[in-house]
Amino acid sequence: MKILMFYAPTFWFKTFQKVLEDVPDTDMEELCENALVVFYHAEEADIERQSSVLTKFIKNVKWLSGKFRTKNLVLHSFNHLSASKAPADFTAALIAEAKERLINAGYNIVETPFGYLNEWKIHVAGDSLAKVFKEL
Repeated sequence: MKILMFYAPTFWFKTFQKVLEDVPDTDMEELCENALVVFYHAEEADIERQSSVLTKFIKNVKWLSGKFRTKNLVLHSFNHLSASKAPADFTAALIAEAKERLINAGYNIVETPFGYLNEWKIHVAGDSLAKVFKEL
């Protein structure tokens, strides 16, 4: 799994186009403030190491959100971080588990609709740690 994380004083998104047939129809627009925005990409190799990937994902998100003293998270599927792709159902289930654990730990989570292209605007802070890429 690859994750690209941004600390964003503001992040706005709106659904644009559905790209997976088997996901529910939705029309969503939201503005998030003081949030860690996590772009994630699950890879085929993650299937065999699901537990480890899940643990590392949660650990990295908690670490960086702690640096900015925020419990606000935005999770966004971004299948442009690797040529290898895990099946959509695997990725959705993995992120659902991560989301549940993070909510149980007190995080407020907004998730861009899985299986959709979205338009978005992001204001990224200037701090060095406001932009972090990790390979899990």
